[in-house]
Amino acid sequence: MRDADIAIRRAAPTDLATLRRFEQGIIAAERPYDPTIRDGDVQYYDLAALIASPDAFVAIAEIGGDAIGCGFARKTPSRVYAKSAFHAYIGLMFVEPAHRGKSVSEAIIRVLTEWARDNGLSDIHLEVYPDNASAVRAYEKAGFAPYMMEMRRELGE
Repeated sequence: MRDADIAIRRAAPTDLATLRRFEQGIIAAERPYDPTIRDGDVQYYDLAALIASPDAFVAIAEIGGDAIGCGFARKTPSRVYAKSAFHAYIGLMFVEPAHRGKSVSEAIIRVLTEWARDNGLSDIHLEVYPDNASAVRAYEKAGFAPYMMEMRRELGE
């Protein structure tokens, strides 16, 4: 698979069903890592709002006109003490299982990085479960490094 075979385009409202299917793939993959995800129907994002937002870029990866992956970058307020008032947040990263390991996520991240630069953002953040070794490796390969660890404690009865 060559990068030239992978086309990345901006998502349109007509892509909502595909994006929701991809989102459900992410949720299914992340459930084993996160006991706080409730049972039943769950959605992480308001996908229609992301597509419509001037402060976000929702990307669809295609091969031969077939959607095989997605991701988004969104202009997000930084912490009040940060050097930059805003940063790019990447989410909804998904690649169909049959196309994993073929540089699809790298192509998506490259386009999202260009969008962030074009919008004056100086850094990119994302969240990944530390036990999701394949995702961590993919992000490290794309130049990401661990930044901040969030911890939680469950308060039992």
